[in-house]
Amino acid sequence: MDPKTLRYSETHEWAALEGDLCTVGISQYAVEQLSDVTYIELPRVGKSVARGGTFGVIESVKSANDLYSPVAGEVVEVNKALENDPTLVSQDCYGKGWLIKLRVAPGATLDHLLTPDGYQQQIASGGH
Repeated sequence: MDPKTLRYSETHEWAALEGDLCTVGISQYAVEQLSDVTYIELPRVGKSVARGGTFGVIESVKSANDLYSPVAGEVVEVNKALENDPTLVSQDCYGKGWLIKLRVAPGATLDHLLTPDGYQQQIASGGH
């Protein structure tokens, strides 16, 4: 995924919408703040998540943090590779390190999320 084409939540998750399928991950900034990721807990396929609701936990040598869904939907896929190698998030957060895929309501948009420029402004202003 190209970070310049994604939308971002204020809690540092990114979202990419293709049709009614939304791929969700965490930003490079979030990865840098966490440092070494040691464990990721993701939801089961079929779970419904609310916009802004928690869908999992990411742990690093520094802390454990909730993961928040930038959109509402049903989990249709989780990145199983992270079970065996959670460091994929640190190595390639916009590619192999994606977290979940959600089926969203028809017509759903990402308009409520930050643009790449807006997200960079949030980080620069200390709103993290």
